[in-house]
Amino acid sequence: MRSLSFVSLALALTSLPAQAAAPVCKGTIYLTFDTGSQSQAQLIADVLNKYHVKATFFLANEKTTRGDYSLDPSWAAYWQARVAEGHAFGTHTFDHVYWKKDLPNGLIQVKPQFGKEGGKLAAITPEQFCTELRRVDTRFQELTGRLLDPFWRAPGGYTSPRTLAAGNTCGYRHAGWAPAGYSGDELPSDKYPNAMLLKKALANLRSGDIFIAHMGIWSRKDAWAPANLDALLTGLQEKGFCFATLREHPDYVKKKD
Repeated sequence: MRSLSFVSLALALTSLPAQAAAPVCKGTIYLTFDTGSQSQAQLIADVLNKYHVKATFFLANEKTTRGDYSLDPSWAAYWQARVAEGHAFGTHTFDHVYWKKDLPNGLIQVKPQFGKEGGKLAAITPEQFCTELRRVDTRFQELTGRLLDPFWRAPGGYTSPRTLAAGNTCGYRHAGWAPAGYSGDELPSDKYPNAMLLKKALANLRSGDIFIAHMGIWSRKDAWAPANLDALLTGLQEKGFCFATLREHPDYVKKKD
């Protein structure tokens, strides 16, 4: 069989379909997920993998629909897989501790949701608050072999000058979310159906916004993630948005020495 001539080879190559150019990012959205009932944990991981999207997870030791807690050894394989995929991780306080108020004596009034003191008001020092943040770091290292990234998120988003200062002192910067980035997955689904929440997010999210959802909410009848996460990612990508973890966010990126 005769080999192709140079001209024939050139014509053959030019007839091949051109590869699609890589999409141009018109902006970046920072997806974040707080632990919760964990009923949607695997679905969230699967959808993120489907679209090759990296997110940031904020971890607390919350009761799950499996009857265990989200930072129990039974969740080690799940968190190890997310580490291997390249996601980022922050502390959400170990016992999902809500800030209530700063006390005049320098203490912080808090109300843990879980743990031995769950449901009870307590007055703690800023140092004890820092310990609560670090407990997640210690457990995460035990489960995965790596430390958390240097940011935290307050349960409910409730902070004060004292809790923010305590977090900064022990190496964690607080990460809230944009108004347009509130998924609404904690709201009653009869008044705030998934279709409404999806439409609102797609219409209002802008480049640089931090988006928050949970890995399962006990009280919501129609879970947010199964209906909305896939559609949210495709809708934002169609608008030209890309996604990144908070490690790449200008407010949280590590400064070089």
